[in-house]
Amino acid sequence: MLTQMDRSPETYAGRLARVEGRHALPALPMFGAPRPERADAVRNRLAILEAAEALVARRGAGCVTMDEVACAARVGKGTLFRHFGDRCGLMRALLDERERVFQEDFIRGPTPLGPGAPARERLVAFGERVLDHIEIQGDVLAAAENGAPGERLRHNVYGAYRAHVTTLLEQSSYNGDIGYIADVLLGALVTELVLHQRRVLEMSPTQLKRCWRELVHALVDPHC
Repeated sequence: MLTQMDRSPETYAGRLARVEGRHALPALPMFGAPRPERADAVRNRLAILEAAEALVARRGAGCVTMDEVACAARVGKGTLFRHFGDRCGLMRALLDERERVFQEDFIRGPTPLGPGAPARERLVAFGERVLDHIEIQGDVLAAAENGAPGERLRHNVYGAYRAHVTTLLEQSSYNGDIGYIADVLLGALVTELVLHQRRVLEMSPTQLKRCWRELVHALVDPHC
């Protein structure tokens, strides 16, 4: 996402440098609380994310293997799989922090993406931000979504997007099946489809944003 990249969160390398200080004193156990993660486990996880981020930036997500990540992070493959489960899980972890910032923006950020603008404007801004995100990190997103059939639709990220789009449709007084239309709108923003439109059909980012805006305008009352 272009605006999101301008305010990018702390890098994994930066976090890695602070691990020792953060875990200098062990946390006191609390009754019923989850057991805190060991400092070496945190270091390993951040080292893996740092290595994966560097490899993806250099070669593209589709060309990076779990073996290469483990080697670059200097951890065993068992450690890598324990932390992330599989390649799909690793790719999702790379996106988690930026995803958190995006959700924060559309829940309580500045308009028109955040509250304060009409529902139709917010829907347009939401789709445009997703398209920007795919333009910058499409290969990583596609790798993260390449799980078992239906897994992407069950993921909490899709749930958050669906809840947001559903709420905006409700605020717009949309007169049809809101849940169905929310899924249809999100279907137009699936990474695989957008990458196909960009790379095979040779549609420009401006063209895709115009089509998204026209789709939203065809569905939502301009006064909402």
